[in-house]
Amino acid sequence: MEKGKFYITTAIDYANGQPHIGHALEKIQADVLARYGRMSGDNVFFLTGTDEHGAKIVRAAISPAKAQQFTDEVAAMFKGLKQALNLSWDDFIRTTDRERHWPGAKLMWEKLVAAGDIYKKSYKGLYCVGHEAFITQKELVDGKCPDHLTVPEAVEEENYFFKLSKYSKTIGEKIRSDELRIIPESRKNEILSLIEGHGLDDVSFSRPRKDLSWGIPVPEDEAQTMYVWCDALTNYISAIGYGRNEDWKKWWPADIQVIGKDILRFHAAIWPGMLLAAGIPLPKRIFVHGFITVNGQKMSKTIGNVVHPGELVKKYGTDPVRYYLLREIPTGEDGDFSEGKFKERYNADLANGLGNFAARVLTLGAGMDALKGDAAPEPAIEAKIKETKEAIDKKIAEFRLNEALAALWELISFGDEYVNNKAPWKIADLEAKRAAIYNLVVILDNVAAMLKPFLPETAEKITKSIVWEKDGLKIKKAEVLFPRLK
Repeated sequence: MEKGKFYITTAIDYANGQPHIGHALEKIQADVLARYGRMSGDNVFFLTGTDEHGAKIVRAAISPAKAQQFTDEVAAMFKGLKQALNLSWDDFIRTTDRERHWPGAKLMWEKLVAAGDIYKKSYKGLYCVGHEAFITQKELVDGKCPDHLTVPEAVEEENYFFKLSKYSKTIGEKIRSDELRIIPESRKNEILSLIEGHGLDDVSFSRPRKDLSWGIPVPEDEAQTMYVWCDALTNYISAIGYGRNEDWKKWWPADIQVIGKDILRFHAAIWPGMLLAAGIPLPKRIFVHGFITVNGQKMSKTIGNVVHPGELVKKYGTDPVRYYLLREIPTGEDGDFSEGKFKERYNADLANGLGNFAARVLTLGAGMDALKGDAAPEPAIEAKIKETKEAIDKKIAEFRLNEALAALWELISFGDEYVNNKAPWKIADLEAKRAAIYNLVVILDNVAAMLKPFLPETAEKITKSIVWEKDGLKIKKAEVLFPRLK
């Protein structure tokens, strides 16, 4: 990744209920990229937030009068993920923020009007309340929305439309050439297939205010409410100043936008179309992650299998939750969660792996009173550390975070083998014993440094136990990092 400014965004989460582990996955993946960027010397800005308008919000809140209070409560839950998951985001934007967000959404609308790309017409279509979007007949499976398994409502109304079709060819060209890079390749092919199949259709950009009162009024026509596209998608630039000042130009275009696969079309087709119409550069990359099932089933309130990250953290701790989601879920693909698999991964990789290796090294080191801090480790150790760093850099650049962690755990295994082969406690010669322990400390210290973007709390605990001083290296015996789970 290039040095300099690094602007990373997640999707803003729909504020109609509390966060689940799918939300946690997205935030943690983005957090790793943001932390890694800072470690690499980039000037990082990491944005997240909540999408707080729409019919579903009003239904969940029971009435429009209670919508603001409802979204305040839900937004607080999403903000709470920062502490629960140890996230390092710099800003949290809410689409109900009339001072920070609304000016940008209104300016975007005005730019689209000025480009001649907004028009009004009567529209009859199928409306999926789950998506808060119109869907086409060909998208239905057995007459139902395939994502929500509900029959869409037949709606006829007069709306404003955005001429997305005008930009269909240009968007396709920019994605095909990787000027707008979609990751992974399978998602790039998916959106290109949609664009090249029959082109992009114009999209409904407003709804009558009598049917949708909870939202931003359309400029110059208060009888209409801005639809989700112009409102929610504009958050990525409104948060950094668009509509209020010119500060947004310092950060935009986004270096990476992290989203779920269900909103690929919105971010890789509608959003680029809006930006092209408004004369704003496109984001550089869109990274698309998959879904998490629970015990092989889709998460559902009806089934009662929704997993809430806050509850997991209370039970197992922040870093174990981060580790499972980063290591067990293949980055960019679907994955599964179960408490059984969580405990297996925890005991194998954290308790028996990193935790055990750290305990062995720090116990050995704390028992020595004169470890030199300026010696070079063995060439084989230096080579393995270099190889691991290069592998992690490469995997993060490819957005394969699970594989980056796998490479780091290979270094931990290498360290364990070194302990077992050298058996420093059996070495009679004091200098040879010190050298062996020093080599182990160097391995562990490098493990901690490379672990920082992934498990920042654990990395810090290890680093605090290894004190590099002018007159030598002092080791403090640390607490048990990961007690075994039963």
